Amino acid sequence: MTAPSTTAIALTAARNQNPGFATLLARRLGAWGLVASGVLAVIVVVAVLAPWLAPYDPNHPDLLSALAGPSAEHWLGADALGRDLLSRLMWGARITLLGPTLVILIATVVGTLLALLAAWNGGIVDTVISWVLDVLFAVPGIVFGLIAVAIFGPDLMTVVVGLSIGYIPYVARVVRGAALRERNMPYVQAAWLQGQSGFGISLRQILPNVQPIVTAQAVSSLGFAVVDLAAVSFLGLGVQPPTADLGLMVKSGFDSVLRGQPAEAVSAGLAIVLIVWSITVIGDRLTSNARSIR
Repeated sequence: MTAPSTTAIALTAARNQNPGFATLLARRLGAWGLVASGVLAVIVVVAVLAPWLAPYDPNHPDLLSALAGPSAEHWLGADALGRDLLSRLMWGARITLLGPTLVILIATVVGTLLALLAAWNGGIVDTVISWVLDVLFAVPGIVFGLIAVAIFGPDLMTVVVGLSIGYIPYVARVVRGAALRERNMPYVQAAWLQGQSGFGISLRQILPNVQPIVTAQAVSSLGFAVVDLAAVSFLGLGVQPPTADLGLMVKSGFDSVLRGQPAEAVSAGLAIVLIVWSITVIGDRLTSNARSIR
């Protein structure tokens, strides 16, 4: 049997030291993280493909099928207006995922920029930004959503903007702490001595090094945003009927529970729980890895 060459041994060692993306992702997420990622991926795919996968129009009433139980026609049954529950779950997941994602995207971009600005400039700039973040952090995010609805009326984008303001400090405070540590690192001082601007150093040098922390915090906050947006919809202040939304389905299914038909409220509630659980598990794993990187 021919002994392996030096080149083959070197290539094998290189592969072991530089694992592929899938292997690296599996190591970071762990077993439960992979399960949660699979669950979330299935929900996202079903939500995206809802126009093609849903067996019925989610808003089309059929009073002859009102509160019908599971059957070959309606796999999960129908609501009080005869609308197919499976179709409404598929479509409702789209808004339940889209709204919180927009909230976190806005909050992450604004919060990260504020954090970098505070960390780089220090002094009065850092003091003012930190004070504003402390004030925002003292108020629950859902309150900002309710205030926005009170001013501009119930609407999905109104709630998204309101919640985004409330979630900015969740990202900014964590990123600011990490950016302050990076601010004093030798590579930052070297870039400054080379004549690079503070803005350029913050975006090209500091931001890439705090990116794992930004991602972990954004994912962790996403689960809370899902709950907040569902709560606002449950109160009837977010998405308006007849649009399918999981939080709204829980509310509309309450009356059916009293009639002995809990399918709508239970199915929508379980869907929210699955979404929040999967996001929370992924966020915890990413946060653990971000801390180990620090």
